Amino acid sequence: MQKLLERFIRKVSFPLKEGKELELALKAKLTKKEFKLFKALNQALTKEQICKELKLSTKEYETIYTKMQKKLNLERVKQALYKKSNEK
Repeated sequence: MQKLLERFIRKVSFPLKEGKELELALKAKLTKKEFKLFKALNQALTKEQICKELKLSTKEYETIYTKMQKKLNLERVKQALYKKSNEK
């Protein structure tokens, strides 16, 4: 999930959380549809496969993708995804 997230975030300033902790942070900051889309993208599914699996039209896919991309670049969302300085 980290590698995919690094593709979405324009500038990663601090190390990202890992594993379950990162998943929980994403789940808290994204809508259900955005989170499902992110997980599907993480599985390296094609756009067509994702649309079929999530029962989305191409337009819905594009809308959710764009909103998710913008949201992941908001400073308050990025802060929730970064490891705290005292975490290892």
